Amino acid sequence: MPCTAAEAAHRAASDLEIIAWVDEQDRLLGGLPRAELRTRGLIGRGTFVVLFNSQGRLCAQQRTLSKAVYPGYWDAAAGGMVQVDESYALSAERELAEELGVTGVRLQDHGRFLFDAPGNRLWCGVFSAVWDGPLTLQPEEISQVCFVHPEELVRRAMDEPWCPDSLEALRRYFPQFAAL
Repeated sequence: MPCTAAEAAHRAASDLEIIAWVDEQDRLLGGLPRAELRTRGLIGRGTFVVLFNSQGRLCAQQRTLSKAVYPGYWDAAAGGMVQVDESYALSAERELAEELGVTGVRLQDHGRFLFDAPGNRLWCGVFSAVWDGPLTLQPEEISQVCFVHPEELVRRAMDEPWCPDSLEALRRYFPQFAAL
């Protein structure tokens, strides 16, 4: 299924956002449009918010086909690129609100790591939260969500396309996903 006009417009606007451009040690070098970071193979900053419910199930999101990186893949975290004037924590709060409609929740900071793959180079700020309330999906970025037990996610990741950056975040910071 092709992307909708709203998804395409959202993607075009996203590609123009000024993102934090950093070096291999996560030192800020300036700000560049998101698409330029990708095209030039430069490193940006990104956030991952791993959202659980109180039963320990993870909120998995399927990305829309209009996404520039990993279109249609399942993602283990909400999140996105850090704008040049934002901290990791502020970006995480903004992205969680935009993508899933979750606000007013305490975010736990788990740390940072460098993810370096062709077409996706970023310093990743990893956060988590627990939420049992309703979700309001951003239709331009998320096509569907489901809550999965850690064992189910590990099993599904062997047979379905999952974003490798968010799986790496799970492996590094959440022991229940060590088998990924």
